[in-house]
Amino acid sequence: MTGAAVSSTLERCPWPIVELGECLVSTPSYGINAPAVPYRHDLPTYIRITDIDDAGRFVPAPKVSVSDPSASDYYLEYGDILLARTGASVGKSYLHRPQDGRLVYAGFLIQVRVDDRKLDPEFLSQYLRSKPYWDWVEGMSLRSGQPGINSREYASLPVPLPQLSEQRRIAGALRDVDELNESLERLIDKHLMVKAAALRRLFAGQSNLTRPRSEWTRYRLDQLGQWMKGRGIRKDDVASAGVPCVRYGELYTKYRSYTASLNNYVPQDVADTALPIQRGDLLFTSSGETADEIGTCLAYVGSGPAVAGGDLVVLRPSSGDHNPVFLSHLLNTPAVAAEKARLGQGDAVVHINARALGSLEVNLPTREEQDSVAEVLTDMDSEINALERRLAKTRDVKRGMMQELLTGRTRLPAEEAAA
Repeated sequence: MTGAAVSSTLERCPWPIVELGECLVSTPSYGINAPAVPYRHDLPTYIRITDIDDAGRFVPAPKVSVSDPSASDYYLEYGDILLARTGASVGKSYLHRPQDGRLVYAGFLIQVRVDDRKLDPEFLSQYLRSKPYWDWVEGMSLRSGQPGINSREYASLPVPLPQLSEQRRIAGALRDVDELNESLERLIDKHLMVKAAALRRLFAGQSNLTRPRSEWTRYRLDQLGQWMKGRGIRKDDVASAGVPCVRYGELYTKYRSYTASLNNYVPQDVADTALPIQRGDLLFTSSGETADEIGTCLAYVGSGPAVAGGDLVVLRPSSGDHNPVFLSHLLNTPAVAAEKARLGQGDAVVHINARALGSLEVNLPTREEQDSVAEVLTDMDSEINALERRLAKTRDVKRGMMQELLTGRTRLPAEEAAA
C-alpha cells in the first residue's frame, strides 16, 4: 500500500495491508453542524462525541435530539462507523447497531460506510480499538502538531485485510469477549445499586440486622477527634515504590469510602514533608471542581505507615467509639454531601476547610451497631471487588487476543467458527 506508515506491529502481518478508503462504498463524510436540543420523540436522536464511551458504545446522558431541516441527510445505516476527528477524543470510534435506533451524527464525527463484500464492519470496529490503530492515531496527531484527523487522513488508515470469512471469525471471537465484559459490567452495576439501596435503608433505620436498633446520638464532627491538614506531594513526586501516599484527586477517582491499601508511593524524603496518617483516620478533599463532590471522605484502614498530600483535611478520631468504615459511608451519603456542598466556597474551584467540616452534625449509633453495619457493607464490597478483578482480567485477555488475532500472529481455524 501507499500513504500512511504502517505500524511496526503489522510489519509481519500475513495479510494484505490496504488503505481504508479502498474498502468503502463512499468517501468519509462529516456530520451535521447543528446544536443539540432536548430529546423529543418527533425529532431525530443525535449522537455526538460525548455520547460515545471508551468502549465505543452509545451511552447518551441524557439522550438529545437535533432540529434541522437537513437532519435526514445524516442518518446512520446499520454497520456505519463513526470516527472522532478532533480534540482529546480523536480516534474514538462507534459502530452503529440496531439496538441503538436511528441516529443523526454530529459535525465533529466522520462517518465511514464499508463495502461489506471486502471488509466486515465488526472486524473494522475491533481493529479501531487495537494497538496498531492507536499507534497510527498518535502518529497522525504528531505529524499535524495538533489532535485532529480529517476525512482524507482517515481514508489513508492502513487496515489488515484477511479473507472475509476469517474477518468474521476474528470479529466473532472478540465480540464474545466483549459480551462477557459487558455482562460483568452490568453485574457490577447491579451490585452497586444494591449497595446504594442498602445504604439508604441502613442509615434511615430500616436495616435488617439481627440486633435491635439502638438509640442514635447526635454529634458534631468536631467532637469526634482532632483535625489536621495534609501537605506536600506534587504529581511528579509520585513513584512506583517507597512510602504509600494518597493525593486528594485520588479520592474522586480511585477509592470508594475506605481503603486498606494505597495505590501510589513517594520517596522517603518526600514522605518526611507530608502528613503521616494512621489506621482509622478520615480524609476529606478540601478542594474540587464542583460543590457536589467537595468534602468527599475516605477512611484509611491500613495497618502500615502512609502519608497524605495537600488539599486534604484529616480527622483523627480521639477514641475507639466509632467505626471508620461506618463513618466514611455515612459522611458520603447524599444528605451529608448536600450539607458539605452548602458549606463549600468558590465557583471555578470549590473549597471547604476543617472548621466548616467540623460543624457538620450526624447521628451515630453505638459502636456495636456501627460494626454490624460496616460488616454488611464490607461484605458487599468484597463481592464487588471480586467482580472488578474478574473484569480487569477479561479486559487483559481481550487486549491480548486483539494483539494476536488482528495482526495475524495467531490464526483461527475455519472449524472454530462453529465451536
